[in-house]
Amino acid sequence: MPTVVAMQGDMEFEQAGEQSVGQEQDQTKVLFVSSAGGHLSQLLQLRPWWEAHNRRWVTFDLPDAQSKLEGETLIPAHYPTTRNLLNAAKNLRLANTVLNDWRPDVVISNGAGVAVPFFLLAKSKGIPTVYLEVYDRIDSKTLTGNLVKPFTTRFCVQWPEQQRLNPGSVLVGPLY
Repeated sequence: MPTVVAMQGDMEFEQAGEQSVGQEQDQTKVLFVSSAGGHLSQLLQLRPWWEAHNRRWVTFDLPDAQSKLEGETLIPAHYPTTRNLLNAAKNLRLANTVLNDWRPDVVISNGAGVAVPFFLLAKSKGIPTVYLEVYDRIDSKTLTGNLVKPFTTRFCVQWPEQQRLNPGSVLVGPLY
């Protein structure tokens, strides 16, 4: 079971433990933000890198995410995010609380909509952001990529075709 962190105002309550996962290994604080399902699965491919860092995950509190994040710290985001202004506002408030209270060194995402408020506020707070374009969108840009690009410190792509669509991006190669 992942450690679920409930954010209320300026207070943070962890249901289990006092430290974020990975804290004993490295003090670099990494906040991963993604939708559940395929987006989360793609970020999990970065495990050889992220397992050495102090990290937390913002995603939807669904059975799929809970099983994939077993032993990790999960901050539940509000969903659905598509065409839902109430949940967008809730996620903006959540982003403000998380970024103020935990103050990550970097925010990393590959979408989808839940990433937008976190990138917007991270930029305004001087927190670096890294967006990784999804593996399976090769011939067109993603909506989330378009929305977060102005707030992104480093925009990474996995395919040369994606790099042509996103000038200034960094080609990191496929993660699968």
